[in-house]
Amino acid sequence: MIVDLTQLTFADASLMLDLAMLARRLRKQDRALRLRLRGAQPHIHRLIEYVGLQRLAGVMVEPQPIAA
Repeated sequence: MIVDLTQLTFADASLMLDLAMLARRLRKQDRALRLRLRGAQPHIHRLIEYVGLQRLAGVMVEPQPIAA
């Protein structure tokens, strides 16, 4: 499952918890299912890393695009 965060301008711990719970539910349904997060703005990407969401099994965070 791909979650596109491109248009997201604000996120807090409650969203991170929701994403973690979604990843857990996907893992319970099928071990092959993954939660893929893409397009996070820099401040949201830092929050994802701060709370450790990228370390959960079944979660993949795409790297931030390089600013031109």
